Amino acid sequence: MSASREIRTDPLVGAIDQGTSSTRFLVFNAKTSELISQHQVEITQSFPKEGWVEEDPKEILHSVYECMERTTEKLIQLNIDISSIKAIGVTNQRETTLVWDKETGEPLYNAIVWLDLRTQSTVERLIEKSPSKNKNHLKHKTGLPISTYFSALKLRWLMDNVQEVAEAVHTHRAVFGTVDSWLIWSLTGGKNGGVHCTDVTNASRTMLFNIHTMEWDRELCEYFDVPIEILPEVRSSSEIYGYLISGSLEGVPISGCLGDQSAALVGQMCFKDSQAKNTYGTGCFMLKNTGVKPVISDHGLLTTVAYKLGRDQPAYYALEGSVAIAGAVVRWLKDNLGIIKSSSDIEKLAVAAGTSYGCYFVPAFSGLYAPYWEPSARGIICGLTQFTNRSHLAFAALEAVCFQTREVLDAMNQDSGIPLTQLHVDGGMTANKLLMQLQADILCIPVVRPSMSETTALGAAMAAGAAKGVGVWTINPDGMTSVASEMYQPQINPEESEFRYTRWKKAVQKAMNWETMEPVSYENGRHLYRYSN
Repeated sequence: MSASREIRTDPLVGAIDQGTSSTRFLVFNAKTSELISQHQVEITQSFPKEGWVEEDPKEILHSVYECMERTTEKLIQLNIDISSIKAIGVTNQRETTLVWDKETGEPLYNAIVWLDLRTQSTVERLIEKSPSKNKNHLKHKTGLPISTYFSALKLRWLMDNVQEVAEAVHTHRAVFGTVDSWLIWSLTGGKNGGVHCTDVTNASRTMLFNIHTMEWDRELCEYFDVPIEILPEVRSSSEIYGYLISGSLEGVPISGCLGDQSAALVGQMCFKDSQAKNTYGTGCFMLKNTGVKPVISDHGLLTTVAYKLGRDQPAYYALEGSVAIAGAVVRWLKDNLGIIKSSSDIEKLAVAAGTSYGCYFVPAFSGLYAPYWEPSARGIICGLTQFTNRSHLAFAALEAVCFQTREVLDAMNQDSGIPLTQLHVDGGMTANKLLMQLQADILCIPVVRPSMSETTALGAAMAAGAAKGVGVWTINPDGMTSVASEMYQPQINPEESEFRYTRWKKAVQKAMNWETMEPVSYENGRHLYRYSN
């Protein structure tokens, strides 16, 4: 009985976790970090054209309300007083771009999702206009290459191609935001006084933000021809932005905001220089804390803002390796090929094979991100024989996630000069034990998975609970050494690991420069491209 009484009396903190494929609301005990309750709703992705990925901003917002209400109902059933929830944090899919009308509150177009490829011609045009004709032309300010990945390119496309957006910008009614901005604005009042803000971690993924001055940069805005007035106010990751205006939790402050990968870094307690984590979600994202000074990569990694936990606190930076397709490859095997009925089936299927039997899968569905930044790459499956079956393909898909992580880890080790001795992991795919063992084998270092896998939401809750004026969560920069975890040790010899990795790299080269963007014909209104290998 004492444990249940403790849950009722301890302060609680909620976290909105708005990801690419689902929305969740989770409630944590601020004293013990224990997850008390949660609810999850899947998000519909639409693919209007090849390479396009969109989501409905209203569906995203509705899913947040639904998750919050369902979770509070569950808390009430557990006999927990929902007035114990003292703050709410927001963590979100980054780079996904929205524009809405601040007077009507209506979205002016669907949200363009981070892995969308429609801006490739915009990327080429902007690189061509740079004096060096180099994708790294803006890296000294942004830490990022000019790529389809980042928000400024998507915003530029919207202004160029959607009449409603162009008109609203012209008449000063349009406002831009990533998903965090849309949610905070809507939840704190929307057209009736909603707070239009973002935090430094999300701002650092737009290509409009100077990561040294920590402000929107007028020169960057001019480069993309984006009016600075439509951008949200940039705040720290831990402060009160506003208060919920409706629902069961009306009046509760929203006081934490972190892009999902930064939130996972905080949730994994990677507060020290050189600590790193890898998150396995729709994509795969490895972040390494580099302290209060940004490190510019020479090996294809991004420099990003890791967190700034309070207005008066310093900003910390990270090196990041982003992989576009991780969990998304499992979804593809399920939805496009139908070789599994649910995502959890892939482990059983791969275990049945125990090997890829020389089959290699490069899932470059959205080109290749780190360390290549090569949008012309396309997915490839090679090394097939008459013996290859769907089990081998499932195994190769899991190996692909691990090989991509190895490429990022190698780049990170080269940039820092200090090899990682173990990798902290989190995210939905880490429930797959075969994947975790494969990852340890391919990296040749131990992989450490915390028993509480919800580190992204936990990071957002920590930032919210620790905010000035809330003060119910004490963040220990030395980390929490008592967090229970499971360790996977490498079980194959390094020579075998190196052989498989070398074959993978050979397959990656086959996937490169696959697509040129020169149209050669139209068939039933569909754009066909000239392919070359």
